[in-house]
Amino acid sequence: MKIVCCYFSGTGNTARACEELMEQLEQNGHITSLFPIRKDAERPDLSDADCLLVGYPVHGFNAPVPVLKFLKSLDKTQKKTPCYLVRTSGEPLKFNTASGVTPKRILKKKGYAVMGEFHYVLPYNIIFRHSDGMAARMKRGLELRLPADAEKIAHIEQFSVKCGPVSRFVSLVCRIEHAAMPRIGRHFKTTEKCVGCGKCEKICPQGNIRMENGRPSFGKSCAGCMGCVFSCPQDAIHPALFEGWKVNGAYTFDAPPATDGEVCKYCKKAYLRYFHEGEEQDRSS
Repeated sequence: MKIVCCYFSGTGNTARACEELMEQLEQNGHITSLFPIRKDAERPDLSDADCLLVGYPVHGFNAPVPVLKFLKSLDKTQKKTPCYLVRTSGEPLKFNTASGVTPKRILKKKGYAVMGEFHYVLPYNIIFRHSDGMAARMKRGLELRLPADAEKIAHIEQFSVKCGPVSRFVSLVCRIEHAAMPRIGRHFKTTEKCVGCGKCEKICPQGNIRMENGRPSFGKSCAGCMGCVFSCPQDAIHPALFEGWKVNGAYTFDAPPATDGEVCKYCKKAYLRYFHEGEEQDRSS
């Protein structure tokens, strides 16, 4: 089976999840292709795909604007190609399920058969920095889920994810981010620590950053992925209204995984439920 995965990723979490899922499918004998959703990326040919995966990070309980634009740009298919959503977020709240509502509606209009949604929790790139132990346990949670999820894709298994009216309402309210981020992003600035390395320009999936006179200039198409802020080697980017929520620097993922008692207090019950579900799924496989 030929499986194509198109994904949007700013700081690498969604890329990691999609790459590892596709690697699992490849090990099971499937032909896989990965395509980042970026302004400078090639457009994938989906005409002979047997299954499509669409990966994205949840932004304010919604799918990011570049993902929605990408889906709207797809050619209509007459094949009813099976499709799965692969979303990542920094917390396992049920509100995240609402992020799939609009992508599923667009995909159905394009002729795709949306079969299900996978959700992986990986450390925050905004709001606050998770501990190394939490990051390691999240990575383990991803790895424990991959074999069973790959099997579902291989067998084109259909399953539903419940999304209640409260989740839809919260998602709708938070959708203001779609209109706000291009305006907020214009006010990102660099501090005196900037050395003009240009990494932010290269990493931006929107092509929103241009180096001018050795310093980054921020344009009008920011999608709020925080790739520039998170990846700046000098921690030199001031993200306007989000300065108090800034997270800078990659996680190592190689610390001992956090124990139940070491799981952060914020959304602790939800994190524990997510971790335990993955561990139980692994034991029963």
